[in-house]
Amino acid sequence: MIEHDVIIVGGGLAGSRAAVALAQNFPHLDVGLVSKVHPIRSHSVAAQGGIAASLRNLDEQDDWLTHAFDTIKGSDYLADQNAVEILTRDAPEVIIDLEHLGVLFSRFEDGRIAQRAFGGHTNRRTCYAADKTGHAILHELVSNLFRFGTKIYDEWYVMRLIYEEGEVKGLVAFCIETGEIEIMRAKAVMFATGGYGRVFNTTSNDFASTGDGLCLTALAGLPLQDMEFVQFHPTGLYPVGVLISEAVRGEGAYLINDHGDRFMANYPISKNKMELSPRDITSRNIMAEIAAGRGINGGQYVHLDVRHLGKERIESRIPFAREEGMRLLGIDCVDQPLPVRPTAHYSMGGIPVNIDCQAIDRHSQPISGFFAAGECACVSVHGANRLGSNSLLECIVFGKRAGEKLGDYVSDRPQPNLDARRYYAEAEAELKQVLNQSGEQSSYELRTRLQDTMTDHCGIYRDGDRLAAGLAKLQEIKHDYATKLNVSDRGMVFNMELTAALELRSLIHVGEIIMASALQRQESRGAHYRTDFTDRHDEKYLHHTLGYLADGQVGTSDRPVDLSLIAKDEQRFTPQERKY
Repeated sequence: MIEHDVIIVGGGLAGSRAAVALAQNFPHLDVGLVSKVHPIRSHSVAAQGGIAASLRNLDEQDDWLTHAFDTIKGSDYLADQNAVEILTRDAPEVIIDLEHLGVLFSRFEDGRIAQRAFGGHTNRRTCYAADKTGHAILHELVSNLFRFGTKIYDEWYVMRLIYEEGEVKGLVAFCIETGEIEIMRAKAVMFATGGYGRVFNTTSNDFASTGDGLCLTALAGLPLQDMEFVQFHPTGLYPVGVLISEAVRGEGAYLINDHGDRFMANYPISKNKMELSPRDITSRNIMAEIAAGRGINGGQYVHLDVRHLGKERIESRIPFAREEGMRLLGIDCVDQPLPVRPTAHYSMGGIPVNIDCQAIDRHSQPISGFFAAGECACVSVHGANRLGSNSLLECIVFGKRAGEKLGDYVSDRPQPNLDARRYYAEAEAELKQVLNQSGEQSSYELRTRLQDTMTDHCGIYRDGDRLAAGLAKLQEIKHDYATKLNVSDRGMVFNMELTAALELRSLIHVGEIIMASALQRQESRGAHYRTDFTDRHDEKYLHHTLGYLADGQVGTSDRPVDLSLIAKDEQRFTPQERKY
């Protein structure tokens, strides 16, 4: 049995920042970081546009309270305001921390960190490293992990969260390279496992974004929060779905329909902000253009046009967007517009946690030994819709905070009692059961059915009949997974077919909780748009959704939203109609 004081699962921005905070502040603690990919291959490395903070390097009138208001308004008032206060107050400090850790931000000519405009933000407060911001930050964090000597288990797959007697005690994992099963015991476990974009058939997320941490939490009988709120990024490169960063629109790109119109001006909710409207609004407008036959050549996409910016600005500010267009489609955005349409991008929901990043149960009580941060967590600073450049900020602010709180939490906490033999035997039996499946459907076939079902029944536009039908289809897929799966590779060494089968389990369980949560919320709010309930309904639905598995079935309940900032500014922070 492997033992550490703290085990962090996930090597992206939140997990790595937590591990760095532990190493900086609690060097006596033994920390292990487990990741199913090498940490610098975590999806955080693909984040492009930037990280928001009221540094006032460009707009001197900016402050944390305005950033908080933009965030809460963008969330359609579903964000927890106490968490948003921490996010926005701490933002300037964590940017300076990152700079001191070695992150090379883009600069103005006078040497100050550069900032740009982003959708839904009143001020130009997004700090960036060209359009490779996640890459710049994650590489420095992982370099610091090596400097501090943090133990990293890369290419290990976590099969189970050990939760017994009301306490998280560790993990069951296996090494993908060797097939070796290990029980890992710890005084506390932190999940930083990212999102679940691969539950849809078109996504900006990498292949590792399969919601494993969320699935393991649900299988342990613990709730997930606000899973119906899935953000579709407006500008996925068509038809591949790869992200074209919001930084491109922040630099002045136009969205153009088949008539050559900047169509955002034609919609009352976006005519003021135009291309820098929040993502949920922009995505729906694009889909409305396509549905009306105004996609390019009547097709399934519109154009993102940056030609007017000029080659020099494109190469200096958004070089990666140009590279992606040329690499994937052979289109140079200096000379031609890029074809784009919305792509599944971000999960606002996740494991419910308090402001100290400790996971909480259905009754809002902290769960002993269990923490979470980043996209897999729901603290909730994004509510029903996330503003661009707030996701990296959440990972850094709450990743750092999680590390600091974990250090205090485990300093005088003993290792839990744990019967490793039982968990080892159950893990061995589970893997054998998956490997011995000899049905007629591959994990690829089942995953494609799942992704198509989620996209068709729980995409940008939803209604009760389609959601109910989709949930029934998911139950059929779950049954076929249990009875008809075929795993042709029976070995344990680098068996990626086995890993894919386990990831499919994650996608199925996460998908059914998303679908069930969307079905019960009979209103439209942020990224959740019901064509049969087109209005927001605060009296009935200004609360968080809890979705969970109970005896193999999905259940839902709710939790109140924190509105504490009303005391600071009643006029702005009281829920009201969202206008731009």
